[in-house]
Amino acid sequence: MALPENENGNEEQGPVIRDKRRIDPDTGELRSPEGAQEPSADSEEESAEPAAEVGAPAADDAELDSLRTEVTERTNDLKRLQAEYVNYRKRVERDRAAVREQALSQVLGELLPVLDDIGRARAHDELTGGFKSVGESLEALVAKLGLKKYAEQGDEFDPNVHEALTMVPSPEVSVPTIMEVFQPGYLIGERVIRPARVVVAGPSAEEAGASAEEAAEPVGDESDGSQ
Repeated sequence: MALPENENGNEEQGPVIRDKRRIDPDTGELRSPEGAQEPSADSEEESAEPAAEVGAPAADDAELDSLRTEVTERTNDLKRLQAEYVNYRKRVERDRAAVREQALSQVLGELLPVLDDIGRARAHDELTGGFKSVGESLEALVAKLGLKKYAEQGDEFDPNVHEALTMVPSPEVSVPTIMEVFQPGYLIGERVIRPARVVVAGPSAEEAGASAEEAAEPVGDESDGSQ
């Protein structure tokens, strides 16, 4: 149908309807305002690149610091575990050695009477023939296992490893000295298996008094000199 003409002969235009809704009802997308220029893909990339360049170094530094902290913690954990393992191994070896020494002491302690018989036989020239061979083999075996015999006549008396059966005054000694060994002592390492039973010769009262006077004389001389 033709539109009516106005007085000037021109066709009259109908009302113009502008859709100013921001959301397109057909597509559901957000419309850009009229007159606004949609940003191009190139401009978006150009604006994103500087932001990425600014944020990347900070993220790398934070990640690097985190990795360094983690490496330090793991290293400390490994050092602590290694120290605990070393201490555990030392403790096990020490306990094992103590158990071995104790068991060996018990076994060798049972052989001491036999060794005493061998020693008495040797002192009376009765260690001969096959008995001598067996006795010497047994002595060599226990010595190889760490058993050590001690206490000889003339040794200085030590109450830590010697058992004094009797004390005999003697002017020939200035300190307690073993005069006779009744029963030798045995030890393994620093452990005494059996103390030596001995007769001790001690200095006489006169010798003891003279020794005390000699020990006191330097003190008197020093006191005179100090005056």
